Amino acid sequence: MTQPIEGEGASAMEATGSLSEAGFEAETAPREESEPRAEAVSELAPAGEALAVAAPAEEVAGDGVGAGDALTDVEIASAVAALVYASPEPISERRLQALLEGPQLERIRAALATLRERLGNSGLPYELRTLAGGYQILTTPDVGEIVQRLAKVRKSERISGAALETLAVVAYRQPVSKAEIEAIRGVQAGPILRTLIERGLVRVSGRSDDPGHPLQYGTTKDFLDRFGLGSLADLPRDGELAKD
Repeated sequence: MTQPIEGEGASAMEATGSLSEAGFEAETAPREESEPRAEAVSELAPAGEALAVAAPAEEVAGDGVGAGDALTDVEIASAVAALVYASPEPISERRLQALLEGPQLERIRAALATLRERLGNSGLPYELRTLAGGYQILTTPDVGEIVQRLAKVRKSERISGAALETLAVVAYRQPVSKAEIEAIRGVQAGPILRTLIERGLVRVSGRSDDPGHPLQYGTTKDFLDRFGLGSLADLPRDGELAKD
């Protein structure tokens, strides 16, 4: 689990600006599964072979080695490429290890490095990205405008400036209570917090030790995924904001 990131003295307005620079626009588009993924798989797996995601498996405890360690490096590389591509969400190294029945983590990482290199050298508009603590194959930014043409109807999910500012406070100060958010912003935060929770960007992370044990809030994996962050450590810091 990602360790909470301290605010380091950033004000709510500075945090809001930093999120915008990191790709947090006041208007974002909903995530969609695009059909070209089916075409991309032909570049990663032998012709005539269908990709399938293995049934859910228990995470491998520690760095335990199982039957999957008997696989060759080529077999692991092929399986990792298939699983990363077929997964609808970023998939972690531990999850890959579990689905492949326990090869060493170093072999999983080597397979991921090989996949990243092959995609980079293929000339195809695909890249392996680290998102929300996992890995996912995405199209490269230079073809983003073309890919967007797939959407016949593009509905925008609008995020108000107040909601974006609240999201910035939660991202930088988590775990944070509603009272702390209101103290920073100077206005009530209840309705906005409910909206952010409904959209899957904010979650209840626990309770504070303060009197009354108020709820505390933090960001979600979907927050990281939708805004292209590998972890909270990728958020711009005070020093980066000062340069601008």
